[in-house]
Amino acid sequence: MIVSTVAAQRRALFKLAVTLLLGASLFTTETWAAGAFAIGKCGAYGQAYDYPAEAAARAAALKQCKGDCTAVSMKRACAALSVDITNPCGPHGYAVTPTIASSLNAATRKCYEYGGKECVIRAWACDAKG
Repeated sequence: MIVSTVAAQRRALFKLAVTLLLGASLFTTETWAAGAFAIGKCGAYGQAYDYPAEAAARAAALKQCKGDCTAVSMKRACAALSVDITNPCGPHGYAVTPTIASSLNAATRKCYEYGGKECVIRAWACDAKG
């Protein structure tokens, strides 16, 4: 069977394009994989994800959070904040874990551990790999 040169060149060009696209997406995902979650009083929060550096993500999350806030990093992870819906300025819990499901569950559990009566998720975020 004889394969035409044009068809072979097209296949090679297609393979090159796919390889470059996959490489670019991997580079983007690996490079932009820093995030932060800021937690404040009365359900205040800020979030930043897919930043090039942890410090930039923390600064962006703190800038969004109103009041006296604390930031936690979430590199290749997810973060969640749970507050007591009957008293948003009271008990709360947050968690940073590898998956969204585990961070939601852990944040809610922490809220109840700290005395919450009707804990609900207030906010959540994941970075590129979470």
